[in-house]
Amino acid sequence: MSALEKAIAGAKARKARVVMPEMDDARVAEAAARLKSEGICEPVLPGDNTEAYVAALVEARGLKEALARRMLTRDLYRAAAMVAAGEADAMVAGAVASTKKVIEAASIAIGLADGVSLPSSFFLMRFPDGREMIFADCGLNVDPDAEGLAAIAQASARSGAALLDEARVALLSFSTGASGAGASVDKVRAAVEATGFAGPLQGDAALNPQVAALKGLGAGDANVLVFPNLDAGNIAYKLAQELAGAQALGPILQGFRRPVCDLSRGATVDDIVNATAVALALG
Repeated sequence: MSALEKAIAGAKARKARVVMPEMDDARVAEAAARLKSEGICEPVLPGDNTEAYVAALVEARGLKEALARRMLTRDLYRAAAMVAAGEADAMVAGAVASTKKVIEAASIAIGLADGVSLPSSFFLMRFPDGREMIFADCGLNVDPDAEGLAAIAQASARSGAALLDEARVALLSFSTGASGAGASVDKVRAAVEATGFAGPLQGDAALNPQVAALKGLGAGDANVLVFPNLDAGNIAYKLAQELAGAQALGPILQGFRRPVCDLSRGATVDDIVNATAVALALG
């Protein structure tokens, strides 16, 4: 069973309520209808502002009441507050709203999970030969420092364990091991030291056991690839789509207290349905 199939089966068993604040968009409305008809989840619209939402922002998040009430006039914040108040299990948005707005609403209303210092994102990459991998961070953090890169790697390992059963994490660089020097590889090396994951690794050493053996680092069987910056990650996942025919599900946000999915604004109905199921697998 593929990771997507397992995610869908798990979502069906969970019967989660998912708030989708962009149902005015035809794609989102159609996806919501499919999610409901296929029994994957119960899509809901943001409810009317309630004292429970205000309390979620004031008591749990420490906002002043007047500011909380102003924020809750916006659908994204009201949707995130529904999740924070326990009236929804996850939030799916981004087909219309920008990533920045989705992140702001989730960060303020839902907050980061304990021990997480930085929110990040990943794509579940599905290749025509049946391989499934996590690519991170391909959609959010432009140039994380060593501490941020370590946080992304740790969050991605948790996502990999949830979706792929076992997370084999590789932190990628232009250099394998100690063969290169420079600010970018030094950053990756520091993140490796902080996490204990394999790296720094060039792409071939991360994926090819024979190359890994020649270079003397890692097993060459990584299924979670952590890129050193957004340039590398975003370019890599789009090349995998265009040259290898890979399907990219996401971006899925990670590191929040509850599941949040930030859709691509070019997302299709199938993308929205599948990304919702994947996000629920992290809950």
